[in-house]
Amino acid sequence: MSRARIALLSNPRSTGNIAQLPRIRAYCASHPDVFHYEVEHGQQIGEAMKTIALVNPTLLVINGGDGTVQAALTELYNGGHFHLDDRPPVAVLPSGKTNLIAIELGARGDPIAALEKLIELARSDLKPHTVERELIALRLGADEQRPVIGMFLGGAGLAETMLYCRDRIYPLGLPNGIAHALTAIAAFAKMALGIRAAFLPSDPKPLSVSLSGNENRLTGRFSLLAVTTLDKLLLSAELSGRQQGRLRLLAVEGERMTMLRGLLATIGGKVGRTPVRGVHFEEAREINIEGDSSELILDGEIFRAEPGRPINLRTAAPLSFVRLAA
Repeated sequence: MSRARIALLSNPRSTGNIAQLPRIRAYCASHPDVFHYEVEHGQQIGEAMKTIALVNPTLLVINGGDGTVQAALTELYNGGHFHLDDRPPVAVLPSGKTNLIAIELGARGDPIAALEKLIELARSDLKPHTVERELIALRLGADEQRPVIGMFLGGAGLAETMLYCRDRIYPLGLPNGIAHALTAIAAFAKMALGIRAAFLPSDPKPLSVSLSGNENRLTGRFSLLAVTTLDKLLLSAELSGRQQGRLRLLAVEGERMTMLRGLLATIGGKVGRTPVRGVHFEEAREINIEGDSSELILDGEIFRAEPGRPINLRTAAPLSFVRLAA
């Protein structure tokens, strides 16, 4: 079988695809070097990867939101469809609600324009455009079950805000920019101004966080808790250089003034560079998060940290991604 330059994995239910998928289908129909595979739900991604591996693409492009990317990466790591040294580099189209992963990889705006650029790159040497990214391997407890693979985990007040946006704001049918702005205003009113109302995000539950190589535990109610291997965290703020094989943890204590200091430190690029009281920035090879049914979100999928059954996070082996010019 001739080698297709690009395999495109699409989730028609991703927000951006509701309007864009007919254009993408028509585009792929006129470009025979693109192998297009559509899935309706995550359970079909394993079969999709099995078929894509037979096509042996130069590049795997994921057309969906962060949850679709996470499911595809999990199958890419655990499914055994590709040899370890023959997994194609991955690119992501901006087709979801938040598009955190796509933005990190420089993909913004029109998905068709991004796909055209990727096809152009795939016709030559991709190496100058690839970046290595270590990912997060999440397990429920420390058992060696099949890990879930992702790039960004949010917890505490951040998770409550993300769920508030998903459950209360998105159903209003507003444009993404307005929905995210309203969510930010609600979160600011709740955590920074101390306003309490039923229509605002829920209070974060207490968490206990332990890091390998660090005897101290972080415990309490946090306005923000995030774990990532990305170069950017929130508000497009750059983080300091990460040590290989380590996860980055950012935890901001729940007091109002601490939350404001953390927000200013994030906007000002001080996280990881300058100590800020009440703002914890750590790097570790392994992180355990325990709570009382506390919700954590890894690239759109919800997990719960239970007493005696913590969420275990480790780094996953590096994978190559194609980064478009910002």
